[in-house]
Formats: sequence, C-alpha cells, structure tokens
Amino acid sequence: MRHPNLVSFVCVCVALSVGGGHAQAAKCGNSGAGFQTWLGDFRKQAHRRGISKSTLNRALQGVTYDRRVIRRDRSQRSFKLSFKTFYKRRVGSYLMKRARGKLRRHASLFSRIEKRYGVPREILVSIWGLETNFGRDGSGKYSIIRSVATLAYDCRRAAFFTKHLYGALRIVQKGDMSPRQLRGGWAGEIGQVQFLPGSYDKYAVDFNGDGRRDLVRSVPDLLASTANYLRAHGWKRGRPWQPGTANYRAIKEWNRADVYARTIAVMAKRLAR
Repeated sequence: MRHPNLVSFVCVCVALSVGGGHAQAAKCGNSGAGFQTWLGDFRKQAHRRGISKSTLNRALQGVTYDRRVIRRDRSQRSFKLSFKTFYKRRVGSYLMKRARGKLRRHASLFSRIEKRYGVPREILVSIWGLETNFGRDGSGKYSIIRSVATLAYDCRRAAFFTKHLYGALRIVQKGDMSPRQLRGGWAGEIGQVQFLPGSYDKYAVDFNGDGRRDLVRSVPDLLASTANYLRAHGWKRGRPWQPGTANYRAIKEWNRADVYARTIAVMAKRLAR
C-alpha cells in the first residue's frame, strides 16, 4: 500500500528542465494512443538530464502503456474509510504479535538505527508491518518502470510520477537494481517498505555495507532507509509523535492520508507500552 507520495492533482502537461535555461514539454494523455510518441520525447529529455543511452536502452526497451495501472489508479478507496474502520482492518492481534517479535529479533539493529537517525523502533516496525506485513505481502506483479512510465504519461499525476520515472532510471544507472529486478506494486512501490523510485533514489541507504541499497531483501537497509527518510522530512529525536507535532508531520510525509498516518502513530504508541 503506498504511499507518502501519492498526492492527486490534475495537470495538462509536464514541463521538464533540460539544462541551459531551456525547457521542453512532453504532452500527457488520457489513453494509450500517444504513449510511444511521449516515451520517445521523454528518452531525449532524460538523456539531456544525465541518463546514459545504455541505461535508457536497458530500461525503456519494449515498455508499453499499461491499462491495468490506470484502472487501479482510478479505484483507490481504502483511504476514504474512517480511522476506526481503517485501523481495525489493518492492525489486529496477529500484526501486533509479529511486530513485537520483530522488535525482539532485531533489537541490536534497531538500537544502531536509533542511534544514527533518532527514529524510534516502534515507528519503523509499524511502517514495515503496515506496508507489507513484514515482506509477506510485497507485490512483484508489476514492472515498476512500465507502471511509472504509464502514470508519468497519464494526465492525472504526470508531474509527480515523472520524477519517480527519473528515480527508477537512476536506480538502474547506479546498479542498485536491474530493470528486470524492478518489480513491485502497481504505482511503482519497491520492496518491503514500499519506497517509490524517487524516494528510493534519494533516501535509500546501504546500512549492511554490502555495496548495494537493497530494500527488497536486506532488513538493515530497509529499516535504516525508512529512518533516513523520516529524519530528512523533519523527524525530531526524542520528541512525541501524536497529531499536531513535528514528528507527526514527518509521518504524514511518509503517507499523506491522515487515516494511514494516524494508524502508524497509534500502532507505534501501543508497541511502545
């Protein structure tokens, strides 16, 4: 379920800076008819912005418009539930039990992350559990590049997803994941904490020191990356996180739906008792 960054707005086109004070506009569309033309224009702009031709060939070769993604984008309903209903559906005794088990199992890791980033373990384990049930529900059904390219072309949130398409290309270019490995949720969510590509590119960290930022398989990387994201968005060490605080605002940067942010905060508070 994702995510902090799914903010809806309508746009007519996406203006992309290409350096040197110039800008070009790639026209969005409401059907797949103009997708390949748009993708060709995007490739040129991406190359001007530092994405190598090799990366573009590897990542965008054969990419087509995905109507399934558009259908999913138009049918999101869970965030419209009341907090009571949403919390009851998402947080039960089973999830709380697993969360407490993760806190015990990874106690030393959580201590190191807290020391570096200042984000409490209860917040991190709540996000991990809510996003994918600690990796059990992580979907690899969709090609992330295809999904994000489709949404970057679609007029509803073109500007938002264009930055995540660039993020996906930079992930490939840096060697963190190959295009084939970039599989996840319909909106481009990656790994066990469901980072969107732009957030992955900017905030993911290699906490286990193996030379790769791996949010699919590495528990140290995915937890530290979540803490890094929250710290970068205003988390204050040692402060409370109830609504109205700076830390609650940081949680809402993770997911701007109030029912989701409140669920993270309440679940974490109950784990902290």
